[in-house]
Amino acid sequence: MITRYALFEGKVKNGQTEAFRAAVLNDILPKWKAFPGALDVRVTFADARDEGAPEIPMILAINYPDLATVEAALASPARSAAKAATEEVLARYFDGRIHHHVTQANEFPL
Repeated sequence: MITRYALFEGKVKNGQTEAFRAAVLNDILPKWKAFPGALDVRVTFADARDEGAPEIPMILAINYPDLATVEAALASPARSAAKAATEEVLARYFDGRIHHHVTQANEFPL
């Protein structure tokens, strides 16, 4: 399985944490869920971090069966729609940058 992560590094604007989280779930999540071939979408919001660690208030993870499916999703109209929705939410609530990482996911059930 391939997981593509988006790390939102920066700060949520003062007093806007709940509004940011609600906007992500209401306005952007449906767009991410529409990516063709995506197996699942995970949105995580940070509540704490180690001292000295960079501030990453949100991490997005989308799982795909293979790299070809990731590439197709990134070339799809769904990505354009998600990018536009993301930019709108970030302009209101977030100061920082987003960086993406594509990984080979391995899970080991207990």
